Amino acid sequence: MEMSGEYRIAAPRARVWAALNDPDILRDSIPGCQELTKQSDTEMSAVVQAKVGMVRATFTGAVTLSNLNPPIGYTITGEGKGGVAGFAKGGADVSLAEDGPDATILRYKAQGQVGGKLAQIGARLIDATAKQMADQFFAKFAERVGGAGVQETALARAEHAVEHAVEGAASAVAEVAQEAEQEVEKAAVRNFLGGPQMWALLALVAGIVLIIIFR
Repeated sequence: MEMSGEYRIAAPRARVWAALNDPDILRDSIPGCQELTKQSDTEMSAVVQAKVGMVRATFTGAVTLSNLNPPIGYTITGEGKGGVAGFAKGGADVSLAEDGPDATILRYKAQGQVGGKLAQIGARLIDATAKQMADQFFAKFAERVGGAGVQETALARAEHAVEHAVEGAASAVAEVAQEAEQEVEKAAVRNFLGGPQMWALLALVAGIVLIIIFR
């Protein structure tokens, strides 16, 4: 199982590097992470709850940082055991590149392996779940570290929500107007069928028929 990705974070590289070594930020960013405790400058212990297909398990294990090259990048590896669900282990090479003075490009290339019941689920589902968790992690990490970028993201989401609300309101108004128009048409038909216009029309038709017959 291999995957890679790239993310632009609205923060200087030094701040991103510091965040990559901050257990509190990492804990808040890792999907399903319940505990992440720093044991040393290069070791952490973790408790993570994950769901792959129908298998849900709590993994306990260790995370190790190596190949440290501040503030350019490092290698992060981990292994967790989930009881009867099996185990998961893997690692990722993470690199940081400056994108101007206030932004950083984070790139990662990761590989992983699972065993036990997890290995019976199927490679496609495992790959999709791993990719989803990686995207969730880096998206959350970028929000935590991004500063101004977080505000821009929040504003964009708010604008998007307003657009949806306006579109929904316009659609609702159009539906109400259409229903009202249909009711008006139905009422007009009922009034016509039950009104003097209908009887006059019937009388005219009857007269025309009689003229044709007795001509």
